[in-house]
Amino acid sequence: MAVFPQLRLRRLRRSERLRALVRENRVDVGDLIYPMFVVEGKGIRQEVASMPGIFRFSPDQLDAEVEEIATLKIPAVLLFGIPEHKDEVGSSAYAPDGVIQQAVRTIKKLVPELLVITDVCLCEYTIHGHCGIVVGDQIDNDQTLPLLAKTALSHAEAGADIVAPSDMMDGRVKAIRESLDKSGFQHIPILSYAAKYASAFYGPFREAAESAPKFGDRLSYQMDYHNIREALREIEQDIKEGADIIMIKPALAYLDVIRQARNIFNYPLAAYNVSGEYAMVKAAAKQGWLDERKAVLEILAAIKRAGADIIITYHAKEVASWLKSV
Repeated sequence: MAVFPQLRLRRLRRSERLRALVRENRVDVGDLIYPMFVVEGKGIRQEVASMPGIFRFSPDQLDAEVEEIATLKIPAVLLFGIPEHKDEVGSSAYAPDGVIQQAVRTIKKLVPELLVITDVCLCEYTIHGHCGIVVGDQIDNDQTLPLLAKTALSHAEAGADIVAPSDMMDGRVKAIRESLDKSGFQHIPILSYAAKYASAFYGPFREAAESAPKFGDRLSYQMDYHNIREALREIEQDIKEGADIIMIKPALAYLDVIRQARNIFNYPLAAYNVSGEYAMVKAAAKQGWLDERKAVLEILAAIKRAGADIIITYHAKEVASWLKSV
């Protein structure tokens, strides 16, 4: 092996064309999924205070946003719903005319080729804000499964291309897969939030989705952020139950988990660049403490370098515009 001075690694860094020629990882617009918040009602387009540039839309206000996303060639959106009615069993989550069901039908009518992914969970739809049925002061895993399966099926019936369970109940992928298959939706993939950690980085999302728990926390079902072997067991279990794509959430503080998953599992791998990660960059950029474009592209490159095939990010529209201008 050559050594200095014959070996000069800087030779391939002398110009952007040289650097691009030997670049090992690239972020492409085709890698991105754009999360969107849809609120029940009419005439609503409301910016999320802690997430500058991110809005909550009523279904009738989606047209311009969806058309912009399609023009930017972002291939997919991930929908989160905020209903008017909440109850103990999250019935608005699986109502045929629920806010997500309305949004799916609207988007597929406006831009049929845009992939519509729906978040499957109960937290936005329950009065207590937890992701499952509450019995006493506990979240009942097994009573929750039929409702998650019912929610996923209602999304598929509305026209969703992919369903994405995020609740972290044991056995939910199996329950959803069986429900979809039994109802003639064998072709609908499941994007599983396989390793979803109990993270401080979800704060802005909970404001946007009105999904903060009214009591306690989610530590009994979301993962302990100290653990990595447990995440690999969660991923393995979801694959066995029928997950087609696996996800790790959050992304930035969990690059090691992404890398371990990439090394072990030969499955499409998504990572969620979550709301707190987005908000931190926006806040620092507003103060002039960092260059927003450079920071965002570096973060997404790190997520890709760690092994993610797909990146769910609130920066998707900006990144698509930046990549288009390169």
